[in-house]
Order: sequence, then C-alpha cells, then structure tokens
Amino acid sequence: MAVYRGNVVDLTDIRAITADLPRSYEVLVRDRIKFRVGQIVYLAVAADEQTIGLGFPREERAAALAAEPDKFLPPRPSDERFQWIELNLAAVEYDELRELVLDAWSMCVPKKVRTAYFGD
Repeated sequence: MAVYRGNVVDLTDIRAITADLPRSYEVLVRDRIKFRVGQIVYLAVAADEQTIGLGFPREERAAALAAEPDKFLPPRPSDERFQWIELNLAAVEYDELRELVLDAWSMCVPKKVRTAYFGD
C-alpha cells in the first residue's frame, strides 16, 4: 500500500494503486500510458499527466459531470459510447482516486476475480 505524499495525486500514485490488482498491467501506446485487463483499457493517462480517462458507468456520467465539473470532464466524442469519463487529477485526493480506479478495474475483471480481491 502506497503512502499518500501530498495534495496532488500523480502517476506514482496511480501505479501504486494498480500494482497489486489481479490481471492488471501497464502498457505504452503511442506515448500514452494505459492500464489494461486483457485488451480492455480501464485507465489511460493523458500525455501531460494532468488528467486521466477511466472506466465509469455510462448511466452515472451525466450526474458526475453536473455535480463536479471541476473534477470530472466529458470523454472525447469518440469515447462517449463507452463507459468512460475524464478526471482532473488536481481536483482529486488519493483515497477518491483509489476508489475510482478500483471501480474502473472492477468493471473489467470477471466477477470471481473481483470477489477474491475484495473478499466479498
């Protein structure tokens, strides 16, 4: 478990959160860092490392965008059909980032893997 180092989360924090997730791995695609389960991308870091895109329930996206527009940003038009949202890293703390990343990862793994990890 990583130790939170301050107010602004960064790629180091993301790597710490994803390090022990079963079936998760990091790849570099066209100079962008992406985290996958199999071939499914559940988290993508922007080139400037200021925002990330991550898996997010499509039916909850509009509410999140309306409630916290400084934190959540809409996905690119080409990604709107997916369960995806963009996140401003400067507007989120470690614990919330961890929860969002775990939720995104959970959407991609088989139920038995998710259950084993969370111990439900």
